[in-house]
Amino acid sequence: MPKRLLIVDDEDDIRTIVQAALEELAGWQVLEAASGQAGLQVATAEQPDAILLDISMPDMDGFDLFAQLQQHSATQAIPVIVLTSKVLARDRSHFAALPLAGVITKPFNPLSLASQITDLLAWEVPPMG
Repeated sequence: MPKRLLIVDDEDDIRTIVQAALEELAGWQVLEAASGQAGLQVATAEQPDAILLDISMPDMDGFDLFAQLQQHSATQAIPVIVLTSKVLARDRSHFAALPLAGVITKPFNPLSLASQITDLLAWEVPPMG
């Protein structure tokens, strides 16, 4: 059964690129949410295998969404990878203090995104193409 990932990002282009990269190259199913609130609803209802989470979003930022995911028994075990352009030292220390599966910085290479996720989550390597 293919892996199911949820991308939570308010940028349409990022969601489109991630979906194309992971569905076409890794054969995974990608669920999308354009806001933190929508991400919480989708994560709770769909129980994805992992979540790619943007930090800078207008309604609820990624830190708030992560905290809410951790508070719900239905979502607290889902690994979360932050997908962000926030790479300042204070951001890195904030990320390090959280039980995240990893951090992938923007801009990212769509061709290697699946392998980065696979490495961070210790998943089996998906067949290419």
